[in-house]
Amino acid sequence: MYKKILLPTDGSEYANKAAEHALWIAKASGAEIIALSVTDTSSLIGLPLDDVIVRIKEMLQEEATKSLENVAEVMQKDDKELKITLKTEEGSPADVVLKTIKEEEIDLVVVGTSGKHGLDRFLLGSVAENVVRSAICPVLVVH
Repeated sequence: MYKKILLPTDGSEYANKAAEHALWIAKASGAEIIALSVTDTSSLIGLPLDDVIVRIKEMLQEEATKSLENVAEVMQKDDKELKITLKTEEGSPADVVLKTIKEEEIDLVVVGTSGKHGLDRFLLGSVAENVVRSAICPVLVVH
């Protein structure tokens, strides 16, 4: 039924729970998992020192890569045949997820209810909520 599952992740507890569900569904359907980590650099706009911005972006990118590698390692321990693609992008997390759904022709999104920054839900709106409202495919939200 599913051919491509998108797993947005930030390495949080809820993202890891979502990964377990994505793995189970992928094993049952033979789907490929695309694990996506988005580095949100919007808060860096307007900082005065370019070299500081570059270093912060590098650190955020390293964190994103680490969370993706952890997800892949856990999934491939459980199923060596699992096809998993790791992607990192920069931008607004919800916008990047929605763009990826279209570009990759995603059949299902499996996302955690909230990420590392729980307060963001009240300040900026939840990524999961924005994806549920705007996605052109089914979305499984894991709590």
